[in-house]
Order: sequence, then structure tokens, then C-alpha cells
Amino acid sequence: MSAPSEPRAGRTKGLVVALSKAGRTKIRYSAELVRDDGVRVTVRAPWAAPGVRDFGFVRFEPGDVLTEHYWRDRWFAVKEVRTGDGRLKGWYCDITRPAVLADGVLAVEDLDLDLWVSADGASVLRLDEDEFEESGLAGRDPAAAGAAVRALDDLERLARTEGLTALLG
Repeated sequence: MSAPSEPRAGRTKGLVVALSKAGRTKIRYSAELVRDDGVRVTVRAPWAAPGVRDFGFVRFEPGDVLTEHYWRDRWFAVKEVRTGDGRLKGWYCDITRPAVLADGVLAVEDLDLDLWVSADGASVLRLDEDEFEESGLAGRDPAAAGAAVRALDDLERLARTEGLTALLG
């Protein structure tokens, strides 16, 4: 585990977020370390994928900025999505194994399940449950599959009651 750190005013510390899925790297991108308290790592990065990604309920596009929260002891990541001018679009939550930060790389394994929460909290959508079933994780690693489903349930319950800002505060 890396030592907690908090960049000083005017100084930023870069790292690389490496998101893998099914044993393969899905995407790697540079991010600015905002805070690391030893349990939660928060980074900020521009939308890293090429072009626009239209999910139907939200569009991720060049200029968007994501403030991403990863935990070393929880099975999810919460990504606050804002336009370039700061308007909140909502939160995209990935169900993942706990994050590992070492040697400037934040490694995260995506477990297929996702949750979207709109900026006003009115829309809470469970996503990719079919992909999760097709992944075969339940057969290969039943404990991880159970932790993933519990994490999705917990995030959805929080989003529908207190809201995700209660988690991120």
C-alpha cells in the first residue's frame, strides 16, 4: 500500500489509471492525484476515451472532466462526471475489485456491473447485469461475484436514499 498523500496547493502529482477487464487492459490514462488518505484515492482526469460515448441516458464527450474515487477496501469506484464548464452530469459507478496503487499506477479490475445516477438523483440505473452473468465470474470466483453484487446493491440503496454525495463527502 502506498503512503497517503495530498498534493500541496499549486502542485499536482500525476499517476496512471489502468483499468482491466477479464485479465486484459481495457484503458490506461493519465490522471491528477487529488487526494490519497490511505483508504480512498481520488483522481481527476479528462474523458479519456476517443470521441463521444452516448449511453442514451448520458453522453461522455471530449471536454468532460471526471473526478474518480477508488477505494482500497471496497468493491466499487464512483466517478463524478462534469462538463468542461463544471455542470454536473451525474455519477458513473463501476463495480470493481478493491484498487491498488503502486509505483504511480492505480490498478483497477472492472467486474462488468455498473450504476448510473443522474445529477438530480432522479434516475438510478443498474447497468450491464447481462455482461456480468456472461462473464462467468460466479463460477470462477463465487466470493468475488458475491462481493460485486453486494457492492452494486449497496451503491443503489445509497443512491436512492442519502445520495452519493454522502459517500464522497
